Amino acid sequence: MSKEETQGFSLKGFTCAVIGVGGLGCNIAVHLAGAGATRLILVDFDTVSEANLNRQFLYTKDDIGEKKVFCAKNRLQALSPEINITALPVKIRKDCIPEELKGADMIFLAVDNKGAREDISLFCEENKIPLMTGGIDGFYGKAYLYIPDITPTLKKAGMLDGKRAKTNISAAAGIIGSLQAATGIQYLLTKDISLGGKLTVFDKDEFHTLMLK
Repeated sequence: MSKEETQGFSLKGFTCAVIGVGGLGCNIAVHLAGAGATRLILVDFDTVSEANLNRQFLYTKDDIGEKKVFCAKNRLQALSPEINITALPVKIRKDCIPEELKGADMIFLAVDNKGAREDISLFCEENKIPLMTGGIDGFYGKAYLYIPDITPTLKKAGMLDGKRAKTNISAAAGIIGSLQAATGIQYLLTKDISLGGKLTVFDKDEFHTLMLK
């Protein structure tokens, strides 16, 4: 059965990039693949470690030491064999941003590194690519959709700060990653700019949404 038949919509024709295939990125990528994106671009330089396995469900103990992007590609391809997946084992830096990202309809940012957040934020601003970003910090998390020339930047939204807590909570990653995917999918399908500029904060068991200007 087609994605349209099973869920009522499809991301057919869209290219989505996921930067960081960790706790947030695993959730985002699974939902984008399930939604029928024509192409997924996965970017992550890291390898799988045992400490990842509590929240990064695309990996198993057999993957320890392997590159995350290649393991994630294999699992996602098995779930949705019809989609085209590009795996790029690249560490994002200002002078090392893959050309493939310029073809993305939306970039989903799922890293806790401040430098990478700054570099991708500037890249999206310059290339007019919507950026769905998120972050977790223990039981705390937040998500924000940046639309170039329409919404406040990631800096103004307070989305450039890195992770401080030592804890990595699987449930928080699932909540924020799923929220990123849901908001991004809705924007791609509707182009509803009212979805942008909203900073959504999850704090233990409560959600708060602030509209930024």
